[in-house]
Amino acid sequence: MSEGVEWALHSCLNLTWAPPGEAVTAAKLAAFYSLPAAYLNKHLQALARAGILASTSGPRGGFRLARPPEKITVMDVVTAIEGPEEAFRCTGILAAGPGGRTDVDYRAHCVISQTMAEAELAWRGHLAGRTLADLKATVEQRFPHTPENTRNGFANARA
Repeated sequence: MSEGVEWALHSCLNLTWAPPGEAVTAAKLAAFYSLPAAYLNKHLQALARAGILASTSGPRGGFRLARPPEKITVMDVVTAIEGPEEAFRCTGILAAGPGGRTDVDYRAHCVISQTMAEAELAWRGHLAGRTLADLKATVEQRFPHTPENTRNGFANARA
């Protein structure tokens, strides 16, 4: 996965602590972790296209969550950034090996392809079962000052 997934997940999580009804600029979200604003903005736009974030232009514009945190899964964010393609792509190299046949679907018969598909289903299932609300609750339990620190960070960030 690209670093954009990490950036997007942290940005979305931080937006759960933004003051209600307020949008946060890409510059402030980027400044929070010293990320390149233009590159982060590309990912934020992808999240907006996926319906995870809402984007508002103008002097009070920026990004906010488009849905409640309990309606946004970690897998939603990953898919918005990385796309829906499988992580492992079986190219059927067994067809080119000794005894290989072009009329056989090796994805269905290859133990490696099957193992990778099973792992991907488990991975995707786990991420689909975790929401931003789950992450938020865990962070708030472990680090109770995070919401206030995040709001202060946004308030003090240069836009």
